Amino acid sequence: MQTLVTDLLVTLAYGVVGVLLMAVGYVLVDVATPGRLNELIWTHRNRNAALLLASNLAGVGVIVVAAIVASEDDFALGITGAAAYGVLGLVIMASAFLVLDVATPGKLGEILVDPEPHPAVWVSAVIHLATGAIIAAAII
Repeated sequence: MQTLVTDLLVTLAYGVVGVLLMAVGYVLVDVATPGRLNELIWTHRNRNAALLLASNLAGVGVIVVAAIVASEDDFALGITGAAAYGVLGLVIMASAFLVLDVATPGKLGEILVDPEPHPAVWVSAVIHLATGAIIAAAII
């Protein structure tokens, strides 16, 4: 019974770290895009904003999963790694967004919230996912 309780508490801790990192990711995407992200997605049903946010959240999730797997049942290492690599991943994703913005015509944030689907969103989404995968591979 003690093992079950311990495992549940460990799972809860990882879940909290993952949700907190995704919340930070949400805020970063909100800051990078003009307008309020929750309004763009839930009120205006903007697919571009939704895809950008979803790719960011998935990238963070991949990083947290890799940190948990790499911890090899060492909770302290796993929780610390999940938090540290998650923050690093968010910093790298934000940096990649800024580099893409500089390298492409127009203002990427404005393009990404356009009500019409735009191919630039897919490029930005893949950058988020690829960044998450690269960091995950470095962890493992």
